Amino acid sequence: MEIIVCVKHVPETAEAEVTIDESGKRIKTEDLVYDINEWDDYALEEAVLLKEKHGGSITVITVGTEEADKTLRKCLARGADRAKRLADKAFEESDAFATAKILHKTIQNLPFDLILTGAQAGDDGFAQVGGILAELLGIPHATMIKKIDVTEGSVKVNRELEGGLEQVMEIKLPAVLAIQTGINEPRYVSIMGVRKARQKELKVLNLADIGLKEEEVGESGSWITVEKMFIPPVEKEAEILTGGLDNIATKIVETLRARGLI
Repeated sequence: MEIIVCVKHVPETAEAEVTIDESGKRIKTEDLVYDINEWDDYALEEAVLLKEKHGGSITVITVGTEEADKTLRKCLARGADRAKRLADKAFEESDAFATAKILHKTIQNLPFDLILTGAQAGDDGFAQVGGILAELLGIPHATMIKKIDVTEGSVKVNRELEGGLEQVMEIKLPAVLAIQTGINEPRYVSIMGVRKARQKELKVLNLADIGLKEEEVGESGSWITVEKMFIPPVEKEAEILTGGLDNIATKIVETLRARGLI
């Protein structure tokens, strides 16, 4: 089975103090630690598990600067066979649509049975690249995948729905699947894996290499542009209810009713 995994090198912001830069359109990243996108980490692990079970090879692809090589090397150490980084000044400010076009031009001539992406990216949360990529390639796709079983010429998948429900679908291959967290347990990178990763090829392609025009990528080739980014003000208000239980219960009901919650 030939598998392609699309990954992204993103800043870790969960425990960091985030500030907006002078442009007002992005966060300051100078003091932030970067790593593989959380959802993509699960997608990579799922690809390795499928490779171990069914054979084949894994190609990881990212759109990013030289700094993203760290994530690609990590993927290679975890079991990926090849890595490609798509880098060009023209790619900057690309939205999900422009990013999908960049990936499409790179992937369309590669052999693949399955393309895995993360369900979304931790930095922008668009959750659109996988679906757009599938549409450009003209192949089926599914999102929020929690389980994959490979059958002859297709995959049976479980999708996570609202309210704790799951949906089982059978999808013909080739296909694009957007992986949800929790589908597996990503493995640690071994010392042996790191050594082997140093010997594997990491190919870098630019705008001309993949055959796109400058106006097709970046802000000019995007459908969405960021106008403003801001940190919402912290607003907390606590009201302490006193009195007997009946009095407190009455106040709670009145508050909920006044706010349209019941």
